[in-house]
Amino acid sequence: MPKYMLLLHEPATLAERMGRELSPEQIQAMILRYKDWAGGLAAAGKLAGGDKLQDMTGRVLKSNAGSVHVTDGPYVESKEVIGGYFVLDAASYDEAVELSRGCPHLEFGAVEIREVEPT
Repeated sequence: MPKYMLLLHEPATLAERMGRELSPEQIQAMILRYKDWAGGLAAAGKLAGGDKLQDMTGRVLKSNAGSVHVTDGPYVESKEVIGGYFVLDAASYDEAVELSRGCPHLEFGAVEIREVEPT
């Protein structure tokens, strides 16, 4: 069965995402909604993996004239970041879209769906 990666795009900061600062209790409630949604996918045998990505960490590698340059990233100045991902087992893009409709992330960000090409 094909695998589809859901990339969770969002504005650069949590306050921008939600239009306001969230309390620790609100953040925990949001995390629980993601866990519940992912748990439903897992129970249906459709979840192949996924995690939240750490905020404000990472490295970007670029090649220039045969030399590889490493910089810290993603950048705070970015308009949008990828905040996490899920991998689904789905028969088609249509099924992946249907499985993604309940994703809590859609309240403040975008979900990009890409089919994983086996190598």
